[in-house]
Amino acid sequence: MKGRKRIVSILVLAAVLALLVFPGWNPLLDEGGKQAVTVQVQQAFGGLFGGMGVLTPARLISAVAVVVFVCLVCVVICWLLELVAKKGKQRQSMAGLFTSLTRFIGTIVGVVWALGILGVNLGSIFASLGVASLIIGFGAQSLIEDAVTGIFIIFEGQYQVGDIIVLDDFRGTVKSIGIRTTSIEDAGGNLKIVNNSDIRNLQQRSRESSVAVCDVSISYGADLQKVEEILTQALPEIYEKHKDLFLSMPVYAGVEALADSAVVLRFVVAVTEENFFSGRRALTRDLKLVMDSNNIEIPFPQLVVHQEG
Repeated sequence: MKGRKRIVSILVLAAVLALLVFPGWNPLLDEGGKQAVTVQVQQAFGGLFGGMGVLTPARLISAVAVVVFVCLVCVVICWLLELVAKKGKQRQSMAGLFTSLTRFIGTIVGVVWALGILGVNLGSIFASLGVASLIIGFGAQSLIEDAVTGIFIIFEGQYQVGDIIVLDDFRGTVKSIGIRTTSIEDAGGNLKIVNNSDIRNLQQRSRESSVAVCDVSISYGADLQKVEEILTQALPEIYEKHKDLFLSMPVYAGVEALADSAVVLRFVVAVTEENFFSGRRALTRDLKLVMDSNNIEIPFPQLVVHQEG
């Protein structure tokens, strides 16, 4: 669906550009207007800022044509980057960065090119902005820092689109890496957008397998050895049911704690990071079913009330 919208955008921009660049196709212009637009468009695309003068309809149409042309080029480049991004996470990360960069550069080129065609003396404007540029430069330090950090993130491979990372207390999947920001989505669909320069001390959780931990409790009155035998024998069957989640057969790690009212047993299983929660839930559920079918009591807090006679 997104690809179709991109193609439609390209076709519409190309049609508009054709009407502007080839005025002979435009039925709204008379012969004199068509000739004036043709001359101005040739000047605009032949020399970026050549032939400055008063503002005329021909110049205005030419400036619009330049903006449409730049938009068309940017849309095509972004579309090609999206096609490349489908071939792997590394390429997807690179495509996101270069898409942001393309839009940023395209905006600057389109504005400068159009202003030049309209007769704006850009040289004098830039010269008069000497002091202002220093102020803007100080304000743009964070922007430059974000951009540089984003480039290093991509080329050093710290994380890629689709990786699961933990940043501060936020755990989520990297959805996009731009020239300024990184977007991370957690399991609940909440999207966190962080400036690239603010990403420090993150945990990369997608490079190696993770371990899902499941703790179950039994009462102190239960036969510990018998319970261990029953649950251990059930692990191969549990593994067969969830091969899509588990990387290996669950393992009984032993007694984890002697709690106030229960003996806590720990089970672990290797999973991918994306299946960390679903794998733990599946293991907990199946162990509960095994305990129910074997009448193994799961203790719960109880309140004892003493009444004086």
